[in-house]
Amino acid sequence: MEIKGRIIQVLPLQSGIGQVSGKEWKKQEYILETQEQYPRKVCFQVSGNRIEQYPVSVGDEVVVSFDLESREAKGRWYTDVRAWKIERVQSAAPAGSPVPPPPVDFAPAEPADDLPF
Repeated sequence: MEIKGRIIQVLPLQSGIGQVSGKEWKKQEYILETQEQYPRKVCFQVSGNRIEQYPVSVGDEVVVSFDLESREAKGRWYTDVRAWKIERVQSAAPAGSPVPPPPVDFAPAEPADDLPF
């Protein structure tokens, strides 16, 4: 699945040691706002080495490829939006776009007075 929008918030980095595996883990969460008629806010997470692989900051316009995963704990269900790829969107007009040349004036430099009267 994919979603496109602008990053409006970067939440604090979370890390810890897994209770079962004993291995270190880390995840970074971001808030994305879609650019639709009725904008939506979506919290997604990036984990492990993908945090450094896909650095984004507030204001970046991105396309996020993600998987949804739900799990049950003590009778409640929790859903994660786990990003596996983030692509920055290029702006429509680059900053160094060429400026069109001014219009050319084909009128004579000095008008000729060739009226018969």
